[in-house]
Amino acid sequence: MLFWAVTFNLGWTATTPAVSPPTVLVLGDSLSAAYGLDLQTGWVQQLNERLKREGYVVRLINASVSGETSLGGAQRLGAILQRDKPQVVVIELGANDALRGLSLRELGQHLTTMIQHARQQGAQVLLIGIDLPDNYGEEYRHALKDVYRTTARETHVELVPNLLSQVPLKEENFQADHLHPTAAMQINIVNAVIGKLKPLLPSSAHP
Repeated sequence: MLFWAVTFNLGWTATTPAVSPPTVLVLGDSLSAAYGLDLQTGWVQQLNERLKREGYVVRLINASVSGETSLGGAQRLGAILQRDKPQVVVIELGANDALRGLSLRELGQHLTTMIQHARQQGAQVLLIGIDLPDNYGEEYRHALKDVYRTTARETHVELVPNLLSQVPLKEENFQADHLHPTAAMQINIVNAVIGKLKPLLPSSAHP
């Protein structure tokens, strides 16, 4: 009878469900929501496929919404954190704040709030900035860049200064609105992000 009991315990241990892969959450706007594209061609999905090819095991959730502002993201993030419990949160917001002329000071406050909230839930954070077209003026563009730099420095998070840094500023690389990159350019966005993201992934995700 004792032998049977030991055998049973060993069998139970062997069938214990595997630990779920770590979750990476992307909270962004239309640039991350594959606006104007097939969802599967967007940079977030291509990032997911790239990580898989390189042997990483993650559960990637894209909670991006076209038209989202930093305020909207801050208002949505709490419920998403509770639901999905991510180990890494990628925040790509602020372009719509700038395009609508919303307060850059409030943008910094909202980004800081999101970063703090994510950290309170035990998540690592990658902040992604954005640049504006030349016609918005050098002074305003510099002020926007400074929001991301200052926020990253003060909250001690990794920063990708410009999501579109590796997308050449040529008309053929953008959709008709001249704001959203084409499908062919989405891999360039992956290349701009992945180097800063991989070091934040927990050890259980590494190949």
